[in-house]
Amino acid sequence: MSASISTAINDLPDVILFNIIAAISDVRSRNAASLVSKKWLCVDRSTRTFLTLRGNARDLFMLPSCFRSVTHLDLSLLSPWGHPLLSSTAADPALFAQLLRQSFPQVQSLVIYSRNPTAIQVLAPQWPTLRQIKLVRWHQRLPQLPPGADIFPILENCGEINSLDLSSFYCWTDDIPPALKSHPKVAIKLTFLNLLNPSFPEGFKAQELEDITKACPNLKKLLIACMFDPRYIGFVGDETLASIVVNCPKLSLLHLADPTALQNARSDPESQDFTPDDASITVATLIEVFSGLPLLEELTFDVCSNIRNSGPAFEVLNSKCPKLKCLKLGNFHGISIPVESKLDGLALCHRLESLSIRNVADLTDMGLIAIARGCSNLSKFEIQGCKNITVRGMRTFVCLLSRTLTQVKISCCKNLGARSSLKALEPIQNRIQKLHIDCLWDSLEQLDNLEYDFDYELGNKRKKQKIDFDLNDLSNGFEEKTWEKLEHLSLWFSVGELLTPLLSSGLEDCPNLEEICIKVEGDCRHLSKPAEREFGLRCLGLYPKLSKMKLDCGEVIGYAHTAPSGQMDLSLWERFYMFGIGDLSLDEVDYWPPQDRDVNQRSLSLPAAGLLQECLMLRKLFIHGTAHEHFLMFLLRIPNLRDVQLREDYYPAPENDMSTEMRADSCSRFEDALNRRHIHD
Repeated sequence: MSASISTAINDLPDVILFNIIAAISDVRSRNAASLVSKKWLCVDRSTRTFLTLRGNARDLFMLPSCFRSVTHLDLSLLSPWGHPLLSSTAADPALFAQLLRQSFPQVQSLVIYSRNPTAIQVLAPQWPTLRQIKLVRWHQRLPQLPPGADIFPILENCGEINSLDLSSFYCWTDDIPPALKSHPKVAIKLTFLNLLNPSFPEGFKAQELEDITKACPNLKKLLIACMFDPRYIGFVGDETLASIVVNCPKLSLLHLADPTALQNARSDPESQDFTPDDASITVATLIEVFSGLPLLEELTFDVCSNIRNSGPAFEVLNSKCPKLKCLKLGNFHGISIPVESKLDGLALCHRLESLSIRNVADLTDMGLIAIARGCSNLSKFEIQGCKNITVRGMRTFVCLLSRTLTQVKISCCKNLGARSSLKALEPIQNRIQKLHIDCLWDSLEQLDNLEYDFDYELGNKRKKQKIDFDLNDLSNGFEEKTWEKLEHLSLWFSVGELLTPLLSSGLEDCPNLEEICIKVEGDCRHLSKPAEREFGLRCLGLYPKLSKMKLDCGEVIGYAHTAPSGQMDLSLWERFYMFGIGDLSLDEVDYWPPQDRDVNQRSLSLPAAGLLQECLMLRKLFIHGTAHEHFLMFLLRIPNLRDVQLREDYYPAPENDMSTEMRADSCSRFEDALNRRHIHD
């Protein structure tokens, strides 16, 4: 008998092994693979193309030189975060730039935090073949700079650039058109331009939008914040929209949004209706725009004024844009008004795979059901601010899409609280992968044994189908209570509401849930004290695979310092929300502290720091605010903590860098102490 021959993965030909490791996208998995052997280490280093540099910019001796194949380099998260990059290093700025060039010679895509134009002026010439640049800045623009001063160094030194992303870059709208118009040979090469920036208070005016599209006629992807409000001079209307088609006919992605829509401000569900003003956009112009952009694959049109009777425009959109897969609409009305079960408007866009609708005042259950019948390939659906949609209509919608729908967001709908939303989604609970709901703890008593009738045509024969919704006794084969494929859960809370009712609402069994995002909003100055001692984070311990949490209290407003008698300051509210977080086995936490707008302060408090130090399994912690140095030192007690950073990534980031909460030396001392520790793995 011949001896058996064992084969290991190392026996694979080098070409195949290279391709296998190069195909690994998860950073930690690649790092683990590189520890197997020297051969695997060399393969990982030579095939990695995406790299985000962390650490302190002053430590030039730690700059890696083994990633020679990196083409996408992110320098925006270097420490100390938010400080001018070249002023953070003791070396000569030109020397620092040259070292980056030698370490990463093939960079084609660059992300950088540009506090002032100096960094990009020095770095841009190092890679003249750069094709993609993203600037990041949450601090305010220097008022003494001339228009376009932040953009000129890019256009002057990077003649091959085709992608410019300013979506997270605090600047003025009048910085962009002069820069593009003064460098026509570079602007004409741009195919991607992202100006979807929430820092713009009003958005781009009509003339500015026309100048931008004229300067960049070859754009394929355009994302821009525009001023659609007809009460202002220079608003974007019919004529400007028509000029986009003429100037940029090659667009495959068009994202037009009002700045207020970018702020994700919630409307009152009790008052959802038509807005007081109508946008100066006619259906005829919409038809002209859709007809002139046959290559469209993704369209977002999110305005904050009424666009009425828009259904016929979407019928043209379906016929003229055969590649359209993704559609997002805000304040469009009349999108689906079926008559005698005949599909119309948006319901005829049968190729759609992703649909998001916001503030559609006249959308009813019948219109929603018609959309489900017509758009039978939807895998992602978001609905926000539609007061006429009920649990019956939503349940029918998901029933009709039960074979394709995997991502759902239900927000700010008057008749769809947490329990009713989960009841409506029961038919797809064994398929859904990503879910957002508002945690308004409604009652289900009024939902028992409901009947809903609708007509539909099958060929030339009319039938009547009765759907019996007995929401407590599910008789349609949906007895399974496990959300077995749910991996991402997003929840919204009003300040003072508790998390604990979540499990009894139908989400108690999520065996594969890995990430949860919790957003809390409201003014706690109007409240005295919460009814309970804790928000209820410890109840999330029921989810065995939960490892990532985003706890966003950034829109909780209160008193950072001494509160009036009978009220709690923000430190006590932080203790309320974070109590029990140490009982969870979390690997990664993003935390946004609450804010005091009167002093522009979002700071980690003593109770919050004390509770965070109890997260013994934590490896990554990102605090989107400030913190005192001695509070940060509490975090050194977390044994496996490897990555901590303070990021004031909100508008406007505080400018007083000499306070003990933001001083660069304070952050550096903490990072040094963190790096000196021995970590077992």
